[in-house]
Amino acid sequence: MAAGNPARSGIYYGWFVVATCMFIAFLTMGTRNAFGAFVVPMEAEFEWNRTVVSWAAALGALLNGVTQPFMGYLFDRVGVRIVVMAGIFVVGTSTLLMAATGSIWFLIAVFGVVSAVGQSGTSLTNTGATLSKWFRRRRGLVIGLNASGMSLGGLILVPFAAFLISLIDWRLSWIVMGLMILVLGIPMAFLFLHDDPAKKGLNPDGDPEPAPAPGGSPGVAAGPPPQPLFAENWRQAFKSLPIWQMSFSYFICGSTTFMLSVHFVPMAVEEGIKPQTAALIFGLMSGLNALGATGAGWISDRIGGRKNWLTAVYFCRGTGYVILVLSLVVPEIPIMAGLLIFAFVAGLSWIATAPLTTSLTAEVYGLKSLATISGVAFLFHQLGGFSSVLLAGYLREMTGNYILAFTIAAVMLYPAAISAFTIRERRYSVRYQPVPA
Repeated sequence: MAAGNPARSGIYYGWFVVATCMFIAFLTMGTRNAFGAFVVPMEAEFEWNRTVVSWAAALGALLNGVTQPFMGYLFDRVGVRIVVMAGIFVVGTSTLLMAATGSIWFLIAVFGVVSAVGQSGTSLTNTGATLSKWFRRRRGLVIGLNASGMSLGGLILVPFAAFLISLIDWRLSWIVMGLMILVLGIPMAFLFLHDDPAKKGLNPDGDPEPAPAPGGSPGVAAGPPPQPLFAENWRQAFKSLPIWQMSFSYFICGSTTFMLSVHFVPMAVEEGIKPQTAALIFGLMSGLNALGATGAGWISDRIGGRKNWLTAVYFCRGTGYVILVLSLVVPEIPIMAGLLIFAFVAGLSWIATAPLTTSLTAEVYGLKSLATISGVAFLFHQLGGFSSVLLAGYLREMTGNYILAFTIAAVMLYPAAISAFTIRERRYSVRYQPVPA
């Protein structure tokens, strides 16, 4: 047996690609989500207010979205390894530089600009596009696993960052996080990331022969099913309705998740929760993200359609926000109970949108320009994040609490659910097209 031949090793090489993408998301996005744990000690040292700090995070969300289509375009042409390795280097280096923060302008430049651009290279849209080539029947599952890497990063790295800050200080904590990204992430990407199974003599899903297209009969030659909205380039995709429906919902998705990354831990601390306990609750929410993302991908592979599950995710997240707001305004509801219930409901639905949206985009528009199309859709997600982080910080300064900000988030999620539900998946998705003999 040739040790270097993945086709003979007994393990489909695509699973190594999945594990690598998960680990990269764990390191890079988990570290970025840990920013909330640094907010309070940095505010205390520099006497910043919450709105000022929110600007750095909001600008990061905006630039990450603006640069994502360009990174997706580059990805579609030069491949995953170069783009992701460059992204890891930029994210790791900028994380190290966070230790030198001395002014709000330095924070905005490093975290809000440099790190955000690097995150575009390592984003779930790029790695998800790669995994869409390696898997077809299990596409939802593996993209869900990929998204769960980010969630596991929140589960482990956010409490880890809070622990480091209490053990040493916030500056040394940034250095530790940055070294982890550089030392562990770049070698993994170099060794295991590859663009296409065909270049390694493999078929999607590890099948010995190309799998029959959905609806085809085993052993019967069949042409590829028609794909009514197949896009040769990203502009074609945005001339049709489904991508706009997904992008609108994605805007709301970004609005209602980014505010948590920045404001959840400070909000909990202001409600009387200890900082380390608040970070642990956020970590629990992130851990449940992994279960929600993987479960949503797995079940949508088996029980259609994906847009129905996407609808359910937005509806559940909206319900979670309602529970959180009630715990903030109703004295009879213990705040700890409200935070834990919210962490459970919102955690299961937070990242679950990623595998469903990416899989549905691939099945409606094809793989040729998937990274660019997903990148443009992700821009809407980040625009939502940009606006919500700033709005939440502003409303907190104006009202003294987060009740109004979280109420707005709850209200917005129900139109997002309706937009997802009205997607005509059975008309446009390749999963439901008849296979020509």
